[in-house]
Amino acid sequence: MIASDVDGTLLGPSESLTGRTIAAVRRAIEAGVPFVLASGRPPRWIAPIAKPLELTGYAVCANGAVLYDCGREEVIEVHGLLEPTLLHDIAHALDKALPGCRLATERVSTGAVDHDMRNFVIEPDYHNPWGDGEGRTGPRAEVLGHPAIKLLVSHRGMSSQEMADAVDALFDRDVDVTYSSSGGLVEVSAHGITKATGLADVAERLEVDPAQVIAFGDMPNDVEMLRWAGHGVAMQNGHPKLLAVADEVTGPAGEDGVAQVLERWF
Repeated sequence: MIASDVDGTLLGPSESLTGRTIAAVRRAIEAGVPFVLASGRPPRWIAPIAKPLELTGYAVCANGAVLYDCGREEVIEVHGLLEPTLLHDIAHALDKALPGCRLATERVSTGAVDHDMRNFVIEPDYHNPWGDGEGRTGPRAEVLGHPAIKLLVSHRGMSSQEMADAVDALFDRDVDVTYSSSGGLVEVSAHGITKATGLADVAERLEVDPAQVIAFGDMPNDVEMLRWAGHGVAMQNGHPKLLAVADEVTGPAGEDGVAQVLERWF
């Protein structure tokens, strides 16, 4: 089985899939090897990647919280929901540790997009480093008032590493803190829910031994995945934490690093 992060791994600075990467992934699939996306992205951001690659199998979304069927565009399973009481407790602690931070929550139902649900709700002045303009603005009570698969915390004056350092020890084992962008955004998930746990679920469903899995990533939210996989590959420009646990380092996403490795077999 092949598992890959999306942003910064499959997608380079152009934020689009190259012909070389598409061809390498399709050859792997044609050879009968499952290719699984493992991303911090929510389900609604999966189709633009899955369709060009012709993926119809599973995707692990929201850093392991959601198992998604790309072909049916359907949520299969949700793990580790953050309940409103816990979200409010976390927010209270964050206000003390990161004065001036702004919050957002990611929610999910059975489909990629639920028009009856506010999938992504943000506080006023919430800063999205990807600059996509997505999110329905609401007061904090609305942001924290429903179960969420992920809490996102932004701060315009800090890097993601600085934020993670400030809050890492706050929550003990209630939740886990990670990040997939360096631009002042950290992601809070239920404790123990990672891309590795999501991929372990997929591997069990497909009867694949973890030793027979190769995984690609570039940021701290990929560390557990690379440790879990039989062969973990970090992108050359990846975060030092990831480079430290990788079995192999490939070229950066902008030079088709994933394809460089897959072309050895396919």
